[in-house]
Amino acid sequence: MSATIADASFFSRERTVAAPSFNRWLVPPAALAIHLCIGMAYGFSVFWLPLSRAVGVTQPIACPADMGFFASLVATGCDWKISQLGWMYTLFFVLLGCSAAIWGGWLERAGPRKAGLVSAACWCGGLLISAVGVYTHQLWLLWLGSGVIGGIGLGLGYISPVSTLIKWFPDRRGMATGMAIMGFGGGAMIGAPLADWLMRQFATETSVGVWQTFVAMAVIYAVFMVAGALGYRVPRDGWKPAGWTPPAASKSAMVSSANVHLDVATRTPQFWLIWAALCLNVSAGIGVIGMASPMLQEVFGGKLIGLDVAFGDLTAVQKAQIAAIAAGFTGLLSLCNIGGRFAWATSSDKLGRKLTFAIFFTVGFALYVAAPTLAGLGTTLFFVLAMGVAISMYGGGFATVPAYLADIFGTRYVGAIHGRLLTAWATAGILGPVLVNYLREHQLAAGLPAAEAYNQTMYILAGLLVLGMVCNLAVRPVAARHHMPEDTSAKVATAASPVSLGDTPTAPAAASPVLVGLAWAAVGVPLAVGVFITLQKAVILLH
Repeated sequence: MSATIADASFFSRERTVAAPSFNRWLVPPAALAIHLCIGMAYGFSVFWLPLSRAVGVTQPIACPADMGFFASLVATGCDWKISQLGWMYTLFFVLLGCSAAIWGGWLERAGPRKAGLVSAACWCGGLLISAVGVYTHQLWLLWLGSGVIGGIGLGLGYISPVSTLIKWFPDRRGMATGMAIMGFGGGAMIGAPLADWLMRQFATETSVGVWQTFVAMAVIYAVFMVAGALGYRVPRDGWKPAGWTPPAASKSAMVSSANVHLDVATRTPQFWLIWAALCLNVSAGIGVIGMASPMLQEVFGGKLIGLDVAFGDLTAVQKAQIAAIAAGFTGLLSLCNIGGRFAWATSSDKLGRKLTFAIFFTVGFALYVAAPTLAGLGTTLFFVLAMGVAISMYGGGFATVPAYLADIFGTRYVGAIHGRLLTAWATAGILGPVLVNYLREHQLAAGLPAAEAYNQTMYILAGLLVLGMVCNLAVRPVAARHHMPEDTSAKVATAASPVSLGDTPTAPAAASPVLVGLAWAAVGVPLAVGVFITLQKAVILLH
């Protein structure tokens, strides 16, 4: 009735079912290996300035003012504008959300190994295509390579471990997904310094070193992502941690032991309420992240360097000084984003997912409303702390929502459901920055000083969080009529978990601690280096 190892393809889900001695703590570093690589999407801005002078090398060569859009895509004699390169970000996160939604169901059938390998092929292959685009100076190849193909790799890589981790850690769902999704937030901390160092090594009198850096990073990322994909294992149906007993339904009404089919889940009010809650939380957070550097500079101006001078009255040298301080602020927010992903998701295992999101919205509302007052105090300390906590909850929303979905809809299709929910991220990626930038321009056009141009913005973002709170409070357990029949759910799960592998429901994990330690070191050391570099840049805020 069921397939055996000999019958199954190496890339099939059946070949990833864990042996009895497998240690579940090997799965999080496998997920981190992939997320730390694709997380470089956040750090791609490190390439913008070098690419804007890829032809001129030392100084950008401007294209003719009358050059059309399509002509600029294939022009080889002039440099690209940063605004053109910036479209990569839009492609990254729109394609991430779309690909996760489209292929989430396939991932559940194919298993995490195959999805991880496809993600590696798309992300690393996209970098190689981008390298060709830089070498031949074809902007369309850059967009196609990293933006479109790489964006598909982002989506598959992002959701590939979610379902697997939740099944391995039914006792710590939030912590498990927090560990992996933390990696996506931390990828830029490793990748951006690495890319900067590589570009300096490859730069010559005739090249800025970007295409060579793309090739080198594609190779490095391929090694880590393939290793991570091959390290994935899925537990057999019925497996549970030794000594763990699922909580009684009466004690945890918001945690369901039943499963809801993917197509049914996306038609329930619960899905769209959580979708809206995530979208609104992300819109507020991404708005702050997008304006973090100019906001700090324009709000505090010369006070950042001990001068009681408005931003517009600073000299070029002084503006360069406060720009360096603002870069440290951006780095600190990055750390808060990463730490929040793990800390808040882990806390949600005790607090519950609905209460955790309620904290995001209530505390976030208070911080955004208080931000203008804190800025008016003239000291950066309380303002920076407030924004740091707010951004930690932005990251925490990403890491907590997979466990929230598993609580509401069960674990069987949680990866695919999560994939469809990520369209909320794609929506927020447009809504947040557009809203913030429009409001800022409107305030400046109305004649407000730059230091006050963000006050109204903060109040609007606080309003978004109020709407998010309403959506979160409205979430209730899914009606029993939407649950899959137990025999159907078991039959589907058993088909993906061959009996011939001989696992037992409570088999102890006995893999070598040395192997577990090496796996964690492989991802932990680069992450620690990235944190150290970021802290060095953030320390300047204290001076």
